[in-house]
Amino acid sequence: MKSSKVTVNRHSSVEERQKALYQIYDQVLERQPYAYEHRVLAKAEQDFLRDKIGVKRFLKILGESEVYLNEFYYNSSNLKFLELCFKHFMGRAPYDHSEMQEYCDALMRSGVHGLITKMLDSEEYRKHFGCFTVPYAAETDHYPSPKAYLENNFLNHELHGQRGHGVPTMLWHELGLTCEGGHCQLPEQLSHAFTAATDPDRLELLQVLRRIHPEDLKEIAASLPANQRDSLSQALSKAL
Repeated sequence: MKSSKVTVNRHSSVEERQKALYQIYDQVLERQPYAYEHRVLAKAEQDFLRDKIGVKRFLKILGESEVYLNEFYYNSSNLKFLELCFKHFMGRAPYDHSEMQEYCDALMRSGVHGLITKMLDSEEYRKHFGCFTVPYAAETDHYPSPKAYLENNFLNHELHGQRGHGVPTMLWHELGLTCEGGHCQLPEQLSHAFTAATDPDRLELLQVLRRIHPEDLKEIAASLPANQRDSLSQALSKAL
């Protein structure tokens, strides 16, 4: 999904800044704010429209606001929240597990403020968006791997909550989960594989599970139906 590029600077008109504000909400909230959310963000909106703050500053305020946290943080696992932050602020999916771990560490050490600051102050953000361009889901000619392309395509085309709030895109297809409609289910063949210690599918699955932080594994397990959660818990006890 390729979005239009919207840029504003100190010479931009109020109308141009209003268009940028609309685009920011479309990218970061994946919708326009409700009336009460506009009231929460009223001061930041006015400061932005009057050119007292720029795009990056407004993004930081929005990302740390109760409007954003209520929508994406409080009801999500840490890994899912991280993936959504990549989508909203970087315009892409995480490249691999090591990148997810790096930013997960930032979230655990410094909270949401530290995570979003790390993204917006990164060299990649500076190169692609700078201080004046609203982040957008831009396609690129070069991806680190076919898997990165696949995940980026999935993430940028899914609606919020379409594949649930616990399992990030990076993991749901690695785990063999079907997460359409907001609820994740283990496919029957992998569910049976948990009971076969020598099953190669199970061994591959356990390798995936070992790369996930234990706290995030608990959150992922909690997002599954009870019968599937029991099967996954048995696998986790052997994987960790």
